[in-house]
Amino acid sequence: MPSIKQLEPLPPGSTIGILGGGQLGRMLSLAAARLGFKTHVYSDDPDSPAFEVTSRATHGGYGDLPHLETFAHQVDVVTYEFENVPVEAARHIDGIVPVRPGARALEVAQDRLVEKQFVCDLGIAVAPFAEVSHRRDLIAALQRFKSPSILKTRRLGYDGKGQLSLAPDADAAAAVAALGHRAAILEQRVAFACETSVLVARGVDGAVAYYDCPTNTPAGGILRRSVVPGALSPAAVAEAQEMASRIAAALDYVGVLAVEMFYMGEGASPALLVNEIAPRVHNSGHWTIDACGCSQFENHIRAVAGWPLGSPARHSDAVMENLIGDEADHWHALSAEPGTCLHLYGKREAREGRKMGHLTRLKV
Repeated sequence: MPSIKQLEPLPPGSTIGILGGGQLGRMLSLAAARLGFKTHVYSDDPDSPAFEVTSRATHGGYGDLPHLETFAHQVDVVTYEFENVPVEAARHIDGIVPVRPGARALEVAQDRLVEKQFVCDLGIAVAPFAEVSHRRDLIAALQRFKSPSILKTRRLGYDGKGQLSLAPDADAAAAVAALGHRAAILEQRVAFACETSVLVARGVDGAVAYYDCPTNTPAGGILRRSVVPGALSPAAVAEAQEMASRIAAALDYVGVLAVEMFYMGEGASPALLVNEIAPRVHNSGHWTIDACGCSQFENHIRAVAGWPLGSPARHSDAVMENLIGDEADHWHALSAEPGTCLHLYGKREAREGRKMGHLTRLKV
């Protein structure tokens, strides 16, 4: 049985447990294999893409503590590829083997209101927001903001799901009903210059490594493109990295953390607003697989295994584009493009809004 307190670096041949079997779990498994590790993926989806590339796979629910306990006894450390792993499950597993990042990161990231308050308590700026528990809360917040806003459920929701754009004169009752009367948060829209993100890897010893900040372009709530080098000035990049590092340190974080930000433009004060944090490897860092010697996935594995972090240096300029829905059906033409690195996730069904793969175009 693995040691309850694994403090020494894991040697090659050790098994890294991954909660979640989507494309991020798949790419984590591939990165782990490069370093000589085995992986054991636990997922509630029997058709998980990560099951195709892992040493061992377990199909089970994330709330099934006995099943998770059996899983934990078969691995040396546990990480996760999505932020909606039940906090109770992570804490239960952590009594058997280390869970990296820890349960605190899940607790903060799973609730948008808690996340905003956590970031604000660190002295880091965010867009104006308001808690919405009742229709009257939404009416008051819309009157206070007097500008377009976004109503979001506090929990769950990703890639534009669980969100609603509202005008200042929106029908509050209809908006609350549209989100199923769930606890929500209203965020004021801000006029930003571009969206960016910081991907910071943090080791067990507190060492940090930063990847270049890309310019991110969303469409319909889904990331469409990430470009490096990005649009931020060196001073803005340094500020963004310091903000992300402060968040990671406050969470006692181990692994790769993504902090999504709005860049307000040169001369703006504040120049950067934190939008969301993601306690995992992130879509806006997929370009690192092909444009860096050590990808975000490898550095996440290095961190959770207690290894030294690898260099995040970029050797090529890059444009990463998501392949959504039937866009992946053009694999033949895309694979023939010079300088293009194609990654397909092995998902069986191409649905509207579903990420089926990505490509990275390199400029050496």
